Amino acid sequence: MRFSRMSRLSAVLLSLALPATLLASSGVASAEPAEPPPVRDFGNGPERNEVAAGVSDQADALGRTAQGEQPYGHSREGGYPRRTWLPLPAENPADASIKLGLMPYHGIAPKLNDLQRRSDRVSSEIIGRSHQGRDLYLVTVTAPESSAEAREQSRIRERIEDDPAAAARDRKLAKRYKAPVFFNNNIHGNEWEGTDAALRVIEELATGNSRQITDLLSRTRLYFNVTANPDGRFNGMRANGAGFDMNRDFITASQPEVRAMRQVMIDTQPVAMVDLHGYVNGTLIEPTTPPHGANYEYDLFIKNTYANGLGMEAAVNGLGYTFEKDEVRPAQIPFRDDPEGWDDWPPIFTPQYAPFHGAVASHTVEIPLRVNNDAYDDEPVEELRRRSAINIDVAAAAIRATYGFVQAGHDRLINDQIEVFRRGTAGEPAKQVPLGIVPGFGPEDVYTTTYPRAYVIPAGTEQRSATAAARLVDHLIANDVRVERAERSFRLDGKSYPAGSYVVDMHQPKRGLANVMLEPGADISARVDAMYDISGWSHGLLWGATVDTVTSGSLRVRAEPVKAAAPTGSVPRVPGSLALKVADAKEVLALNELLAQGVAVTWNAGTAVIPAAAREAARTVADRYGVAFTPAGPAGGTPLSQVRVAAAASADELFTLREMGFAVTPVSTTVLNDGFDWSSTDVLFVSSGLNYAALAPAAKAALDAFLTTGGVITRGGTGAAFNAAAGLLTATAVAGRGDANGVVVVDSSAGPVGTGSTGHSFVYSPRWFTGLGAEVTVEQSYAADGPLVSGHWRPDEKGLGGQDAARGQAAVISGRDERGAAVVMFGTEPMFRNHPKGLFSQVAKALYWSAAVTGATVTTP
Repeated sequence: MRFSRMSRLSAVLLSLALPATLLASSGVASAEPAEPPPVRDFGNGPERNEVAAGVSDQADALGRTAQGEQPYGHSREGGYPRRTWLPLPAENPADASIKLGLMPYHGIAPKLNDLQRRSDRVSSEIIGRSHQGRDLYLVTVTAPESSAEAREQSRIRERIEDDPAAAARDRKLAKRYKAPVFFNNNIHGNEWEGTDAALRVIEELATGNSRQITDLLSRTRLYFNVTANPDGRFNGMRANGAGFDMNRDFITASQPEVRAMRQVMIDTQPVAMVDLHGYVNGTLIEPTTPPHGANYEYDLFIKNTYANGLGMEAAVNGLGYTFEKDEVRPAQIPFRDDPEGWDDWPPIFTPQYAPFHGAVASHTVEIPLRVNNDAYDDEPVEELRRRSAINIDVAAAAIRATYGFVQAGHDRLINDQIEVFRRGTAGEPAKQVPLGIVPGFGPEDVYTTTYPRAYVIPAGTEQRSATAAARLVDHLIANDVRVERAERSFRLDGKSYPAGSYVVDMHQPKRGLANVMLEPGADISARVDAMYDISGWSHGLLWGATVDTVTSGSLRVRAEPVKAAAPTGSVPRVPGSLALKVADAKEVLALNELLAQGVAVTWNAGTAVIPAAAREAARTVADRYGVAFTPAGPAGGTPLSQVRVAAAASADELFTLREMGFAVTPVSTTVLNDGFDWSSTDVLFVSSGLNYAALAPAAKAALDAFLTTGGVITRGGTGAAFNAAAGLLTATAVAGRGDANGVVVVDSSAGPVGTGSTGHSFVYSPRWFTGLGAEVTVEQSYAADGPLVSGHWRPDEKGLGGQDAARGQAAVISGRDERGAAVVMFGTEPMFRNHPKGLFSQVAKALYWSAAVTGATVTTP
């Protein structure tokens, strides 16, 4: 389930159309997958664009993928069935599913191979690999189709998106089209039973001969992501192998599993989807409470999602389980049964992302009986298996009710999907949802937006903007947002733009997704008290690129659609040493690669100077990461070597630091108390899991000795407490309301971190600093006017901790303590869930400065 309301590759591409005779072959079990090396995003140089733009026809059919990954994805080629032999993982008795009597990961592939042998309605394929290297399985259940019939289905699907007005006029289209339905299972690894329910339903549909099944499969394609999180399933953990809650990752797509799910939704274009979770008793079935996402065609969404929710409720309650007999309470629907606190505002969840790709009914379903966490450890096996069996029944009932809902409303749902895309392509104003459209829909449910005419992402005269613009453009394209590149200079809304600038015309079928990413967002603090998760985000403000909003006028721009951003990397031809301004995560990654090679780098106020002798190495990283070097100015600065980081940090921060190329060793209070060798550390990063007061005397003495030569970076409450206990900077940290979050306006200074920073930042449980000592420099402050742009930040019940109290206060500070340690303290969240890409360089600059000025770095061999 979601958290409480107030909380916070080396792979071989498998053929997707192996001969059916191979299904009779015996598989060779593979070893339990080891964690592969991280796959890095290539930047935006020619090397990266050879991957992104030069996609072969075969790879294009399989779907666009992140750079460096195999082109897995749902195949659009060939008819059905598509019998694919799935390699068999080695049996592993340590699989956490076994205790519950559920299907272990190693049992899924044999089961699917068997179903493919037994039925011509079942097709399995591998759509990607998990962080730890496990295969991700997509199963399609449908009546057999010839290649010609499958091509016809693809043409209809493309017509619905590409020419929805014509599709709407074609009265025979819906009857010819197989309605796609997507069932996503086990995205939280220790919410297991959706997988087992899916396997049960797949077998029912594969082998059943009723008229209902025959009719269903002749008019639909049912897609099952059998386990979205095989790492978590095996390990009995909510997160994937990288420590990410993937049901918070959809508009960031930092994880390979999420990118695979994203591609399935793009390729299949489902009219309905269900995401199976646990555990809420009684079964919780969306739609949600306010606030409602303002970028959906909500009139179409709410009528279908509520109707299917009622159907799932009836199916679940119809199983006959009771609290007295089985401890199962009746199902509940938040929209109907709760005032607020379970919302669909942020598009970070699977069912809140799917509507942007055409799902007009989309649900989270939380099955009832807890079997994870303390229950998994404390309850008898017999009791756990009783609960799991009921949970499977409930999840299967939700699946059956949904495909029954689509079967009964087949033509209407297809036509509603067409209408979503038609409104976007026509550029129609957002519809005002009529009150009473479903029982209980009132003024508190009405959230609307005004779509701009277009967004422009300028080509960028500054490299930071160009590099960040390329990353943002590639991300938009990967999400199936249509982007064009201007062939000539142009003017819009009275502003001139150079050739090569990118235009996102908001007259496009998926304008909702384009807008939800690029708009600043809204401050909704006054409208509700309780939000389920984050309330503010903005790729336009937080990813480092310049994004301009065009509000009116015609788009008379000579432009061509692009499949990838143009290269941005360069090295000047002028001989001599080179300068790299480190203002973006791409520059950080390039610099860290040079440092890892032993290049002699000098650090000077946010700029790295590379000697002429390393020109070839610079050219390589410029091409790989899309960074631009310039001729270096006069010599000066501090020698910089590879920065080695000991980090007591959250999983997303560890992931982001490593993604930027830093050498990171996780630490904690326990690790330090067990004895830690500080000689291999230059900077300590503290945001989670380290309590200075709880250190044993020997560990505290070792840490204090490190602080005489090493640097320190802190974030949040844990970091502030560490600063105070260790006696570092003179500063008092003040906490904002714990669930406050969103995009804020900030003012930056010319300090080692503030220089070159953007005018916006991100906060979650914000902090600010008062009582500053003479040794402290304010790097960044919350704007006196604001500071919240979008999100939710209210005072607590005592009237404290609101955004008004933060106005003008220090958000990021730096200084050197009396021992000489260089310290930076963040009250913001610059690496939150790997999302605010434009803020990552702040952390990198803090690390470089802290390491360089203390002299703690040692020359890399």
